[in-house]
Amino acid sequence: MNQSTNPSEVSLHAIDYWQVVKNRYGVILLTFLLVFMTALVITYVMPKKYESIAVVQVRPKGTGTQVIPGMTDNRGQESSMATFLPTEFAVIKAQKTLDAAIENLDLVNRWNTDLESVRRTLKGIVDAQDIRGTSLIEIRVRYNDPKDAQKIAKEVAEAYRERRNKLQADNANQALDELRKAVIVQEDAVEDKRKLLSQIIRTEGIIYSGDQSVFQGSRGFDQADDAESAARAYVTLEQDKIQLESQIETLLKYDGPQLMNYASGLSLPDNIIPVLLPQFQTAKREYEGMKSQGRGERHPMMISSAKMLEEMEKDLVEAVANLRETLKAKLALSQEQLSRLKTRMDLKEEEAIKGGIAAQSFVDAKNDFETAQRLLEQLKVKQISEEMQTRITEEPIIMHEEPMISGVPVSPNVTLNLALGAVVGMIFGVGVAFFLEYLDTSVKSLEDVERYLQVPVLAVIPKDVGVLYKQSGMSPDAEAYRILRTNIEFNRKNPEDNAITVVSGGAGEGKSTTLVNLAYICAQGGYTTLMIDADLRRPRLHTFFDINNSVGLTNYLTTELMLEDVILQTPVDNLYFMPSGILPADAAGILNSRRMSELIQDVKQRFDLVLVDSPPILGVSDASVLASEVDLTMIVVQHRKLPRNMLMRVKQAVENVGGHVIGVVLNNVDVRSDSQYQYYTSYYTYYAPAESQPMPTSSASQGATQPPSPRQSPRGSSSSSDDSKQDLY
Repeated sequence: MNQSTNPSEVSLHAIDYWQVVKNRYGVILLTFLLVFMTALVITYVMPKKYESIAVVQVRPKGTGTQVIPGMTDNRGQESSMATFLPTEFAVIKAQKTLDAAIENLDLVNRWNTDLESVRRTLKGIVDAQDIRGTSLIEIRVRYNDPKDAQKIAKEVAEAYRERRNKLQADNANQALDELRKAVIVQEDAVEDKRKLLSQIIRTEGIIYSGDQSVFQGSRGFDQADDAESAARAYVTLEQDKIQLESQIETLLKYDGPQLMNYASGLSLPDNIIPVLLPQFQTAKREYEGMKSQGRGERHPMMISSAKMLEEMEKDLVEAVANLRETLKAKLALSQEQLSRLKTRMDLKEEEAIKGGIAAQSFVDAKNDFETAQRLLEQLKVKQISEEMQTRITEEPIIMHEEPMISGVPVSPNVTLNLALGAVVGMIFGVGVAFFLEYLDTSVKSLEDVERYLQVPVLAVIPKDVGVLYKQSGMSPDAEAYRILRTNIEFNRKNPEDNAITVVSGGAGEGKSTTLVNLAYICAQGGYTTLMIDADLRRPRLHTFFDINNSVGLTNYLTTELMLEDVILQTPVDNLYFMPSGILPADAAGILNSRRMSELIQDVKQRFDLVLVDSPPILGVSDASVLASEVDLTMIVVQHRKLPRNMLMRVKQAVENVGGHVIGVVLNNVDVRSDSQYQYYTSYYTYYAPAESQPMPTSSASQGATQPPSPRQSPRGSSSSSDDSKQDLY
């Protein structure tokens, strides 16, 4: 649902904004002209400034000829830094650069001022900027004297060039001095390291070839190998000793057959148990075989076999004992060898450590010497490069464009200033218009009236509508009052409510003109209409008809005059008029009287419509008194004049005295410029007169025709009046 209504709302808002611009185009135009003229005056009074430009190329250090291939100047890397050009801009505008230009031009005496003022002036007129994508710098000087601008630009560029040359030369000389000192220090360091290396070679007896990176014939490497071999032999012998100890321990732990079996498994050169034990086991099996065959222990073969087994067992026991003694002897020998080898290994290890330390000292001294020597060579090459570079002339600043004397001022920019003034004026004018529209709480639309007053809008009266009865022909403006007449007829609940007072909140809202034109239209429609000028402060109705105002309402209320003496016939048929009469001192008191009430009741019986003009209701109390006397009250509101809260007070003032508001007439509306009222203009062309028609006149003169008698029908002839209203509505 919301999505479907958004486009119409946006369109309505755009129309509203355009309407604000149309309604307040005068304010916008005035504001635009004021801002534009201000810009024009400011541009005219601004002092003219002339610009002179010097274009120079900046060549950072190191970007010239490369003296020694492969040698780079790290200081030349500043050209690739993003801060290089901004730094040079600051150098151009620095105090020392400007002071040099001031001194060369003698600006203090020429301008007859002090040095600080000249410095401030130059800081304000000197500017520097780069040409995009290049190393070119534009030195710009803007001043009110074109010759001074040209001279200052030239001297600033020259001062900048001299400072750059001097700084670059000073830096190069300082760097060269420091490089020479570094070469001397490095030469001393190389000599010291050479002496240390020679001392180590002589002390350790090292054979060293200077063009090789290692030494030859040194004992250090042999000693390290001997120590490593001794350590390996010691480890092997120690493992053998541990094995012998384990074998002896096992021989001591076993007994009987287990001992025989274990001893037979030892692979030793003097071990005969592996031979004897199988023979003993074979003989024992034969003995057991004969025994199983039933031979007794006394059998000769059994006895012989038993003796042989006993001998063989003794041999085995003796062999085990011999094996044990052999192992013990070998263990003792192994321990003695291990002790001697331990002593030898410790000696070899100590010799290897000493040789390694000496070798390491040699290698370190040799590396230090070679590194120092290479560094010295690099420093010497650098020194030669710097000395040659210093002797080569390299211009860091190249002037590409000399400053010229300008004949055309660059400031103020008339076209730009006026264009900005026009744009700002238009924006400011539109802003003022919308701000005034925001502050404006007056009635702007029919919806405003109906929303705040809760009463209908009876008619919209166009702007600049004159007095209708004085216009010739069929005026299209009359249609608005015909609509008003119709709406009054259909919005009054009681047909007998025919006394209507016309009020407004303030003066000048068109109340009297609206009443006269409405009365004229009603009279044209066949209504016998009476206009009563009850505005006893500033009466105006008599001026519309050029009628004498000396006798009228006040005379009737304060004397015994008859009604026929104060009601006059106008040149329009069916239209009568009661002037205000002599202005009284107490207008409210006269109106708030019994005779005034009787007057209203009397004229209601005599006329079809009674229209009473009153003063502004918010200014005096007269209008409130009249609103309480008549049947209906019609409020006239001038478009875009009265604030909404004041309009609500008008209605409240009527209702507070018992009056009834029939509706509102929105007056003086510019229907041609205000889009929301443009549908009211359709009758302008529809009802445009085809040909001129004569203005209606009456044969009766002023005062010659008497007002209708109260004895007559209230609306003239009953048949003719009723038929006329039926035709009209």
